[in-house]
Amino acid sequence: MSNLKNSVDWGYRPTGYFWAKDSGIFLASDIKGTQRRKYYEHLLKSGDQEAIDEFVLKGSLTDEERRAAGRFHPAFMGGEYLPDCDPLQVEIARIAIASTTGDVTCIYARLENGLIEYNIVDEYEGDTVQGPKSRNSKEPLSLEELVAFFLNGWDLLGILNANFEQDGNPADMVKGFVVSAGSSFYAQFGAAIDVRIDEWLVDHEVHPEQDELDDDKED
Repeated sequence: MSNLKNSVDWGYRPTGYFWAKDSGIFLASDIKGTQRRKYYEHLLKSGDQEAIDEFVLKGSLTDEERRAAGRFHPAFMGGEYLPDCDPLQVEIARIAIASTTGDVTCIYARLENGLIEYNIVDEYEGDTVQGPKSRNSKEPLSLEELVAFFLNGWDLLGILNANFEQDGNPADMVKGFVVSAGSSFYAQFGAAIDVRIDEWLVDHEVHPEQDELDDDKED
């Protein structure tokens, strides 16, 4: 873990968030749905850009399209129920988990009266965001500030514990539950989330051999 932690530039701060929107440049983060975004990125990497159609590029699906995606597989609803960005907002980071419906939580940012205003949003009208949902800053957040704001507002580590504590929080299951953590503005956002999970596992992962030692002490 230490090597990964040391390789992350926690002080990295992008020059801005709004250059693409201001220039009319389309980003993968403009697509809300996890599976549609993955497909779009796959087509870009494979060079098969002719296969990128209007449905893939849609920022938001209609209710009927979302229901159809859910009938195909519940995971295809992931991200599709996020609130729409308003014309001045951009998505700057997201985390998707391996829940039945592939739930996604994001941070949106917008420029308001000379300040950057950040909001944590989920697919349940904010019900899963139990901590501070918003903050602002004069300049873009550092990677460390972004991660702290995200995890203080939306308790990913608590969610992991709730799902895997009964199994002893095994690292492979815990880390596998985070399907993706990414950002169009912070290349190391996913690595930073990995570090925070690894740090949490140091105190919360229970190894079978540790259980045996604890039982021996009790005897």
